[in-house]
Amino acid sequence: MSKERTYTKSGYEALLKEMEDLEVAIEKNKKDISTARAFGDLSENSEYTEAKEEQTKLAYRKAELQDMIKNAVVVEEGETDASVIGIGSFVKAYNLTKEKQVSYHIVGSYEADPFSGKISDLSPIGAALVGKRAGDEVTVTLPNGNELRIRVDEVSRA
Repeated sequence: MSKERTYTKSGYEALLKEMEDLEVAIEKNKKDISTARAFGDLSENSEYTEAKEEQTKLAYRKAELQDMIKNAVVVEEGETDASVIGIGSFVKAYNLTKEKQVSYHIVGSYEADPFSGKISDLSPIGAALVGKRAGDEVTVTLPNGNELRIRVDEVSRA
């Protein structure tokens, strides 16, 4: 299985920013451990225990981010036809099933955040929309078995 992960440019930049912030947090954690160690008996030192637990979490996240960055494939905006839905597309659509306007930003699966309108290109709705254009209609079978009909009204890029 390929470890490649697709990101929009802004999603990839967010990964790099998180790594930068994480490096700062790691340095602070090193100081916290040193300070806690100075308090004496480590077996009864809750500050030391907490700092070491935080060190473990930070190291795990750093390894995870390094792997994500190493295997990232960034989709550049100019590489694709802006009128065709793909990663990086902003889609205005009409949910024919619920009779309401919806908006989606199609992103790579690792930067999806449905609560802010960012849906993965691999999600049921995202996968159904990829490759479509304004005017197209799609029917999506959701994980709960319900069907959703969507009409694409507008496709744009950032």
